Amino acid sequence: MLTMLLQSALEKIFLDAREFQPPYLRGSGLGGERFALQAVLDWDGWGNLPVTVTVDSPLRDHIRLYRVGQVPCQLPAYPAACDEDYLTTRPGLFPDPLFPLEDGAVEVSGFSHTTLWLEVTIPKGWPGGEVPITLTAQVGEERAQAVFTLTVVGADLPEQKLTYTQWFYADCIASYYGVPVYSQRHWELLEAYLKMAAEGGVNMILTPVLTPALDTAVGSERPCTQLAEIEKRGDRYRFDFARLDRFVDLALACGIKKFEVSHLFTQWGAGFAPAIYVTEDGERRRAFGWDTPADSPEYRGFLSQFLPALTAYWKGRGLQDRVVFHISDEPGEAHLDSYRRAKEGAAPYLEGFPIYDALSDYRFYEKGLVDHPIPSNDHIGPFLEHRVPGLWTYTCCAQNRKVGNRFFAMPSYRNRVLGQQFYKFRIQGFLHWGYNFWYTQYSRGLVDPCQVTDAGRAFPGGDAFSVYPGPEGPIPSLRLKVFHQALQDQRALELLESLAGPGAAAGCIQDFEGMTFSRYPRSAQALLDTRERVNRAIAMALQK
Repeated sequence: MLTMLLQSALEKIFLDAREFQPPYLRGSGLGGERFALQAVLDWDGWGNLPVTVTVDSPLRDHIRLYRVGQVPCQLPAYPAACDEDYLTTRPGLFPDPLFPLEDGAVEVSGFSHTTLWLEVTIPKGWPGGEVPITLTAQVGEERAQAVFTLTVVGADLPEQKLTYTQWFYADCIASYYGVPVYSQRHWELLEAYLKMAAEGGVNMILTPVLTPALDTAVGSERPCTQLAEIEKRGDRYRFDFARLDRFVDLALACGIKKFEVSHLFTQWGAGFAPAIYVTEDGERRRAFGWDTPADSPEYRGFLSQFLPALTAYWKGRGLQDRVVFHISDEPGEAHLDSYRRAKEGAAPYLEGFPIYDALSDYRFYEKGLVDHPIPSNDHIGPFLEHRVPGLWTYTCCAQNRKVGNRFFAMPSYRNRVLGQQFYKFRIQGFLHWGYNFWYTQYSRGLVDPCQVTDAGRAFPGGDAFSVYPGPEGPIPSLRLKVFHQALQDQRALELLESLAGPGAAAGCIQDFEGMTFSRYPRSAQALLDTRERVNRAIAMALQK
């Protein structure tokens, strides 16, 4: 017998799952929203049964089907740095990559569950009302069927206001596919990955004007992806931004709206210059790097010419209001002085351009070293208490206790709840460091992210990347889709507030007053119920 069980998109279905939530048969969404659910297929036969899955619905042309793949993870959680709210802390296989179904064909195993992900893109302007979605799996006489009812609210999601960047690594793409950096094939792959990033809500892109000085072992360097061509003649530098122009044009065409210039100094303290290549007397060589102190006269002299030329470029493109700069990533208490010195060498040339940096020590802001801090969501308390304007937040491997994050081993509600928290605390931006980091820690070597999902047992699985490399481009992850649902929740709450006031939106969120970044509903059903209340309130507000 072939069977089908519908589950919400917030469940992670392991191959050997023995318990399930009640069938998920109804839900609602807004125009312009991507709504998702899952179907668990089982067969009580021996071996594999090839079936064809079809969808019958008025929205059929707007529905995508994926098979939920399983990937291994040796480090799903830091053993001494996790809480009780993990699905497991043991190594194993985890549901994550979403492989598009070709012509609806999928094999159902008699030995373990097969899970499908169904995504409905509700067209803008779609009339309100109930829309049936019938999902059928069939081969010969074997058949399983389930019906889901999607209620479309007669309103469209507003445009995303939150600035969202998930760091984009052009070098990882070149390394994995074995293509020269900025070859024609590399540009084609960059386009595919930029499009998926934008589809996932990313609207600001890390732009490698200089090769990003991120997660790089001291004394080593990442593959050069420097977009700026630099020539030195005597004491003067000349800058060619034609390649940067191509990158910017491509990103804009893919749906990216904003740009963050790669860091001007090394990570964890701003102690040195990034690796920068310069052509002099016809020879291209590395002119700056780990052997260049951040406050050296040579590097400061370079910045005094480079930054005015770069800011003039952005102004010439009319993008000056959509560009931010970085000094150094994640400086700590010991780096107050080095960060200050580095900023003093760059800030005079960046007037009118904001500087944002991920850091969690409030003293950097208190001492006026950074105007736009990005604290992690487990260190954001002092920044909220002092009402820092325009606040962003970020997550990485260290946000492993109590707070929301996107690790394999965490339930999906810890990913999606971030949308409600962004709304409550008026968060203006979110940064995550790994869209496609496919190296080991410190960028020492390339990994196959379908086999090594923890950067070589360095970061909990799910931290380093949100997409997998497919033959022709990216394969999305379940975590990428769930976080996009979080962004949609925030937008729906903003729509409700615009229609009925902030009290109406707050009233839909469970324990709104008590919610913090570490205190929130700990169940998928609570989040689903909240979103249904929001949608009903929007529908009622539209009737008034």
